[in-house]
Amino acid sequence: MADDPRSDAELLDAFRRGDAAAFAALYHRHRAFVMRVALRFGGADHDEALDVLQDTFAWLIDRAPGLALRHRLSTLLYPVAKHLAADRRRRRARAPQPLDATTEPAVLPGFPADVRAWFADLGELQQEVLGLRFADGLSLEEIATALGVPLGTVKSRLHHALRQLREKLAAE
Repeated sequence: MADDPRSDAELLDAFRRGDAAAFAALYHRHRAFVMRVALRFGGADHDEALDVLQDTFAWLIDRAPGLALRHRLSTLLYPVAKHLAADRRRRRARAPQPLDATTEPAVLPGFPADVRAWFADLGELQQEVLGLRFADGLSLEEIATALGVPLGTVKSRLHHALRQLREKLAAE
């Protein structure tokens, strides 16, 4: 499918008017992002991440009539996918597990193991900001919107995380 040149807001408006192709364009534009979020917060289970992807876009369909976009759609989908993935992870952790099963989150899936190890030593909030900024390409303002925190908080978390990573790199 070719990239639709319309903005997320234009596509959402077209979908509200019954244009199924507009929804398909939104899905294709944001599915990789939602999958990364699902893997990051739900663990490395690909099948469950696909379920989170489906549930996230089902949420979008249900809420589309009343949604107003001020930023990219990803800032709206991020907390939805994060919470759906975390809920699935918690349910999976409560269920009986085989001895070799893991419920550890996938920290920045797709990155080399040594880079993921550096991030794993950071706090959860710092990992989240770094992931959104560098893995997902969100601006600082979009991160603040997605997390529901002030812009200064995002800047502070990013600053401290980068400082810790620089210190770790210098020590090695």
